[in-house]
Amino acid sequence: METDTATPWSRTEFEQRLRDKERYYHIHHELHVLMNSGQVDKPVIQGWVANRFYYQTSIPLKDAAIMANCPDRDARRLWVQRIIDHDGTHGDEGGIEAWLQLGEAVGLTREDLLSNKHLLPGVRFAVDAYVDFARRQPWEIAASSSLTELFAPTIHQARLDSWPGHYPWIEPQGYAYFRKRLAEARRDVEHGLAITLDYYRTREQQERMLEVLQFKLDVLWTMLDCMWVAYVAKRPPYHNVGGRP
Repeated sequence: METDTATPWSRTEFEQRLRDKERYYHIHHELHVLMNSGQVDKPVIQGWVANRFYYQTSIPLKDAAIMANCPDRDARRLWVQRIIDHDGTHGDEGGIEAWLQLGEAVGLTREDLLSNKHLLPGVRFAVDAYVDFARRQPWEIAASSSLTELFAPTIHQARLDSWPGHYPWIEPQGYAYFRKRLAEARRDVEHGLAITLDYYRTREQQERMLEVLQFKLDVLWTMLDCMWVAYVAKRPPYHNVGGRP
């Protein structure tokens, strides 16, 4: 029996195929599995926090690029909230500030994070590729690449549930970012999913969206691959030629 590859999936089936991509989400990377089960030491947690900070500070750049390409005023009015969530406003310093507090809670200084002192080259390349993707793609495609947010509440809740017991040395104020993102990510999913289900109408477009979502999943997974090699396998960049230049 031939498979129909021309008929578009229904909205329900298309959404389910997007959600099925969860098995490639970085919560399943071995580094996250080890972190969430208390099997890593302090330098691994610090390395993850320091490298992930580059991603956090790049999110508003990605979102600004999407808005710059978006002629839809109503869409921009909703999307701009993502920038505010991370950059903050007077009276609410936002997610980047919360991540700086996480850095301090695990024993890093603000200068460590702001200077990208511990940033791995592979992490930089992966994050920069994501921002460049957002700048070059039609805004709807760039926006839909953010749909890894479908899976984000699970990973934030896993950290809140497991880390305090496994890592009592982490100061409690460091968990503010994860609590903050629980509600924000669910809100963002609603908007991003609506854009996606409306924009990708043909079967070819829908299959393209699965590739777009996989690209974003690849970015997140690659970041952890780099951190695994550096902090778990103990082979940081240039380790065999005398260390980082």
